[in-house]
Amino acid sequence: MRYLFVIIVALFLSSAINEQISVNLNLNLDSQPVWGPTGYDYVENYYLPDIDVWYNVPLHRYYYYEGGRWIYRLSLPSRFSNYDFYNSYKVVVNERQPWTHNDTYRQKYSSFKGRHDQQPIRDSKDSKYFVNKNHPQHNTWVQQQKNVRGNQNNLNKGNVPRQNNVRQNVPRQNNVKQNVPRQNNVKQNVPRQNNVKQNAPRQNNVKQNNAKGNGNTKGNSNGKGGNGKGK
Repeated sequence: MRYLFVIIVALFLSSAINEQISVNLNLNLDSQPVWGPTGYDYVENYYLPDIDVWYNVPLHRYYYYEGGRWIYRLSLPSRFSNYDFYNSYKVVVNERQPWTHNDTYRQKYSSFKGRHDQQPIRDSKDSKYFVNKNHPQHNTWVQQQKNVRGNQNNLNKGNVPRQNNVRQNVPRQNNVKQNVPRQNNVKQNVPRQNNVKQNAPRQNNVKQNNAKGNGNTKGNSNGKGGNGKGK
């Protein structure tokens, strides 16, 4: 069980180291000199076989042999003033202090002297090299990056038209109070049909001023009517 645990830890550390190396291998495009050759995402050292000199990219130092020892400077001495950095061949060597084994590398790369078949970073149109501040397209690339970041910030802040949950001024379709005439339970000004008090003449129980037809009536005939005496 312990042996298995050790194996797991070792695999984890190996993976972490490989990831770190992978990250590091993509970190110094901006540090490489524009006279360096294209095609390398990470460079530790260049060997310059035409003049037997080394250039360390991270430290920006030239290493050359002088006075019986290897010394470094930020620039080459005057005796190398005619050296053409852009047209001469450069060998990439990713190793710590390779000049301490210079005899080995001199012999190994002696055949590269006089070659001029490398494209320098300065002449590359590949946008990945624009990050280098000495590349001719660097300033344009910086402005483009600013524009991209500005647009991204606007998107993150939500300064775009909303597509969903939009409040619109549209007429409501349901539960709308409308000014329409009522159809039921409407009070209308119509004449009543039943239980109406009308000013019509009475038909029954009417007091009439009719003359009495039976007795007890005075007449203007020859005699008194009724129980009257005759002449």
